[in-house]
Amino acid sequence: MSNLKNIVLRIQSSEGTKRISVNLDDNTTTIYEKVYNAFSLSGFTFSLYRNRNNKDEVHSSRSHTVVGIGLKHGDILYLVPHEGTNLWPTQNSTATNSQGALSGEPGKAMDTYENASGPAQPVIEDEVDQILWGMDGKVHRNKDEKLCHHGRNACCVHCSPIEPYDEAYLREQNIKHMSFHAYLRKLTGGVDRGKFVALEDTTCRIKPGCKDHPPWPRGICSKCQPSAITLNRQVYRHVDNVMFENPEIVERFLEYWRASGLQRMGYLYGKYEIHSDVPLGIRASVSVIYEPPQETTRDKVTVLPDERESLVDEIAHQLGLTRVGWIFTDLIADNTQKGTVKHIRGIESHFLSAQECIMAGYLQNQHPNPCKFSPTGYFGSKFTTVCVTGDSKNQVHMEGYAVSAQCMSLVRDQCLVPTKDFPQLGYVKESTDKQYVPDVYYKEKDTYGNEVSKLARPLPVEYLLVDVPVSTPLSPLYTFRTDPSKIPFPVENRLLDHHIQDFNALSSYLHQFSHDQFLTAVSDFHVLLYLATMEMLPMKDYLGPLLKAVYERNPASAAEWASSEHWATVEQLIASSRDGGNSPLGSSLGQNGSSSGGANASSSIAAEWTCPHCTFLNLPHLAACDMCSLPR
Repeated sequence: MSNLKNIVLRIQSSEGTKRISVNLDDNTTTIYEKVYNAFSLSGFTFSLYRNRNNKDEVHSSRSHTVVGIGLKHGDILYLVPHEGTNLWPTQNSTATNSQGALSGEPGKAMDTYENASGPAQPVIEDEVDQILWGMDGKVHRNKDEKLCHHGRNACCVHCSPIEPYDEAYLREQNIKHMSFHAYLRKLTGGVDRGKFVALEDTTCRIKPGCKDHPPWPRGICSKCQPSAITLNRQVYRHVDNVMFENPEIVERFLEYWRASGLQRMGYLYGKYEIHSDVPLGIRASVSVIYEPPQETTRDKVTVLPDERESLVDEIAHQLGLTRVGWIFTDLIADNTQKGTVKHIRGIESHFLSAQECIMAGYLQNQHPNPCKFSPTGYFGSKFTTVCVTGDSKNQVHMEGYAVSAQCMSLVRDQCLVPTKDFPQLGYVKESTDKQYVPDVYYKEKDTYGNEVSKLARPLPVEYLLVDVPVSTPLSPLYTFRTDPSKIPFPVENRLLDHHIQDFNALSSYLHQFSHDQFLTAVSDFHVLLYLATMEMLPMKDYLGPLLKAVYERNPASAAEWASSEHWATVEQLIASSRDGGNSPLGSSLGQNGSSSGGANASSSIAAEWTCPHCTFLNLPHLAACDMCSLPR
């Protein structure tokens, strides 16, 4: 009888035919395992069919048996690899697999989820993190004359130092969230001194490489299946305050909305520094707002691909700045005479919409925070979100936020989507054949005051938000020197009249400054970026010494650069573009060419003229070419 229970199945593949012996009581998962061993395959990314035309599939199941699906002795099954997979790896791929670079699918490198053993390179934390980690962090208190009855060199419970994460102290100081470094001190303050602390990101992905079953959706097990997630309000924040160095930074950004009524977004560039108002706190000090290419309407902003993104980051880095956040407007005019705006955000409606939370999570994932306590070397993000909207008094004000690390994971794994009609609600996707999504829950109190778990379909985005105060200092700071009496240079990527960056705008801007004010004139991020990307004479390869002079505020170095051959060419073009050629910045060159420049300008007024650079035929009244912007 035992021989009658064993049958032989023939497995046909592109690499030949093999036979396997199975028991009639075996489940179909056993067939897949024996085929895997018989062909020495690299994974379970294949299917078995009864017919040659890939029909009548034999599914891998632990509940279906061989006799139950009607297989008999001598039957043929056809092995078909899934699309894009290689079940018979070459020697090179096998060698790579032995080194641990292969997972689930051959040739696919391990992602950050599998790097649980630690980062390949030592973690280099930000400078502000290194400084804060070396600080005591405790809040020291003076002796209380009424409660302390001890000597000068002693202390008691009324005057002993307080830990930076003390909830009573934070509540007393009206601090809503503890700083991230205070949170680290809390984790490392036990007996083990943080020896076993590991800050791991939540994952919503199936762990690749499991060989106990076919890949999803054909199979899943407890070893590779991500656990269900319960969303908790984050008790800490990586950045405790966003400070704009001076009000002119935001006013310059709002000029676009005031001129057009259209919304706008930009990236915040600045630096991270210690925030003394919060124990072990970090402040993002904003020096400039860069506005990338975008399509704007009264209701939304669509960010376009930016070819200059890497150049902007490089120039900012040489000026001692880094990208610390992003800002966007949501303003609707209420009374134009009084200058008021509508109050459309708040506890009655929403603080950030689900779409904005997803965008914030996407940007935070692009700018992760280096952390030595994370197995991957990164945890959370210092990237902040600033929304310019109307407050309860119908005045323009700024609100700062960051999304939690759990929200970053949901966005990274593409599990969170916005809802159509309710901006304050997000929605966690359901599992499909292409993607497995674990159950996500959040907790709230029911009508009886009991805390119950609810499935995050839909999900109030308030569970994903962390407040970050936004402010300006009492005494304005200026990383870039400004002169209020001068008309500022136009901001990039603004397609509005009188807001276009071109050579005429540069000439008009520099004409306001004298030769000894050169450093002040070029101490503008937008001017430096335009000089680097000028179409007629791009100077990005020569800006290094000038950027260093601006960063160090060194007039002598700036004057030395201004006497270079590259800038002399620009000065000559500027001088010839002005009527009479008497631009202060190019005074010597302007005086030499004033007679010819003025004569040409006056003699050719009556007729159209041809540009000597691009041969474009221009109207008589134009002083610069309408095609290439070069002077007449």
